[in-house]
Amino acid sequence: MASPERSTGGGERLTVGLVRGIHGLRGAVRVEVLTDEPSRFEPGSVLWPEGHGRELTVAWAQADEPGLLVRFEEISSREAAETLRDRYLEIEPEGALPEGAYYWHEVVGASVRTGSGEELGRVEEVFRAGDAEVYVVRGGDRGEVLVPAVGDVIEQFEPRAGLIEVDAGALDLEPVTPRRMRGRRSSKLPAEGAAEGLAGEEPTGEESAEGPTTGESAEPPADA
Repeated sequence: MASPERSTGGGERLTVGLVRGIHGLRGAVRVEVLTDEPSRFEPGSVLWPEGHGRELTVAWAQADEPGLLVRFEEISSREAAETLRDRYLEIEPEGALPEGAYYWHEVVGASVRTGSGEELGRVEEVFRAGDAEVYVVRGGDRGEVLVPAVGDVIEQFEPRAGLIEVDAGALDLEPVTPRRMRGRRSSKLPAEGAAEGLAGEEPTGEESAEGPTTGESAEPPADA
């Protein structure tokens, strides 16, 4: 459904790899593969380091999980290989993508929603799992959602318009339960009558404002 290769448009080169590090003393580099076409790194293939005018010819490539070890004919020392560190590797485009195909970078950023209109978030990453691509969607109330890019899940796919619609049932998404609002204690003052009853009650017959209410007299004893 989408290609991991990156095009900047206008007939420019496609990005197929990223040099992540150096291996050994003879100029081999560790490459993160950004293409689903292994032939891009076959011996004799020509690549261009991003920002460099010269081309590089693949001498050999071998698996180095999760990527590749690659040696170029024009690079023979560790010092020369260091100039490639953190640079993208590009190829000349061979032609337009087939109809209905997209580059991965066109999918990233697309809004994802269910058929009922629930917003799941936006595509932040794309990776391949077996024969299918998986879109990592974040930003919605459900947190991270993994969306396999297969026909049973994708109902509408228009990444260039910024929209992907999915079948919630195919993703086994449970209905969202609305959050209950917690009750809060009232900060209101007591009603006027209640306040008077608490603070302004008149003393009863057993209570005197002029003395204690213990039953004993507060007057001094009479002279004997």
